[in-house]
Amino acid sequence: MAQKPSIPKGTRDFNPQDVAKRNYIFSTIKQQFELFGFQPIETPSFENSSTLMGKYGEEGDRLIFKILNSGDYLKKVDENLYASKDASKLTSKISEKALRYDLTVPFARFVVQHQNDIDFPFKRYQIQPVWRADRPQKGRFREFYQCDADVVGSDSLWQEVEFVQLYDAVFTKLGLSGVTIKINNRKILSGIAEVIGAKDKLIDFTVALDKLDKIGEENVKAEMLEKGIPQSGIDKLQPLFSLSGDFGSQVTELKTILKASEEGTLGIEELEFINTGIEALGLNTAQLQLDVTLARGLNYYTGAIFEVAAPEGVAMGSIGGGGRYDDLTGIFGLKDMSGVGISFGLDRIALVLEELNLYPETVSDSVKVLFINFGEQEALASMKAIKELRANGVRAELFPDKKNTKKQFNYANKRNIPFVVLLGDSELQSNTYTLKHMSSGEQSQVDLNGLISAVQ
Repeated sequence: MAQKPSIPKGTRDFNPQDVAKRNYIFSTIKQQFELFGFQPIETPSFENSSTLMGKYGEEGDRLIFKILNSGDYLKKVDENLYASKDASKLTSKISEKALRYDLTVPFARFVVQHQNDIDFPFKRYQIQPVWRADRPQKGRFREFYQCDADVVGSDSLWQEVEFVQLYDAVFTKLGLSGVTIKINNRKILSGIAEVIGAKDKLIDFTVALDKLDKIGEENVKAEMLEKGIPQSGIDKLQPLFSLSGDFGSQVTELKTILKASEEGTLGIEELEFINTGIEALGLNTAQLQLDVTLARGLNYYTGAIFEVAAPEGVAMGSIGGGGRYDDLTGIFGLKDMSGVGISFGLDRIALVLEELNLYPETVSDSVKVLFINFGEQEALASMKAIKELRANGVRAELFPDKKNTKKQFNYANKRNIPFVVLLGDSELQSNTYTLKHMSSGEQSQVDLNGLISAVQ
């Protein structure tokens, strides 16, 4: 007996209803991206390893899926290297390409490679899958879509203000009210690291701090100690762990903590600019919240950092995130190209909408009209009517086989098709159609124009 097929952990199949719901989210996000002036691009599913490696920090590098070289990939490996079983050194010899980890680094590569053909500031959006060798769990997959929007070639903080509005616009359109757009600034984190005497361990500090909501305060402190951050410095962090209140009161407290740090003070000023802009423009359903423990352990953020939390009561990780990167393209040789971008976590958004029952009833609509098959002559007449219905934008189809009428009606019920048309001998002679409304059971005799009008 053949073994039942399966798919890799962290990946999923999607049935027609799933795809319809995901396409609803895609189209909503795409519509808002274009309203805000972003243009679409696409990049390859895999990149040269040199493009990706070293751009996401040590933890990120471990999660990049490597692609084995074609052919006999071990042939050129030195025997001593092979015998050493040193995975880090061996990988570079047998793998030159990797699946993309996110859309931001490939975008930076795109900008540098096509810089002579781009008008700056360049606003792009990209909706494509990415892959991460992560441990699968609820809301976390190894293959998932990202929906990104970025602007490069401008250091104006009005871009950050626009991205907060963009988040709010998308989630409002999706009917997902009550999301929290958390914001911090990498300069503030750098200032804090400076104040506690851990300036040379900024990455270790931010990676640990970013885990606060996952592992708790004590475990974060323990990790910082393990990374060599002195206890005296960790003690100075205590006010941060209990920082609360509205945006203004938190900023006031931060100014006291960071008064000795020029960089930290600049980060506070940038946050105040963004918050003032949002207060003047207003938000529809989202709220902007300062979160000084928000670190996002990626190496390339240099200014504002964003993370979007689902509405209270929904057990889900972040459903969006992003930030300012002042010199991301510099890693590919194009210096002083400031950029800022955000990402929507499609898969997690889909789970949240499902949990809160926020999908419109029409989102899974497929075929609207099914014609019962009574035989070849009737089927041909049905196909002529179906052609007219489709020309008028009505999704219609013929049951392909002449089967028991009850089975054909059951098929329509299982697919939630709202209308069934019967075209038999009597209808052929009278040039009419019997239209049945499946939910009410009501039937009526109509001509072709009446049929089109009734189901539109």
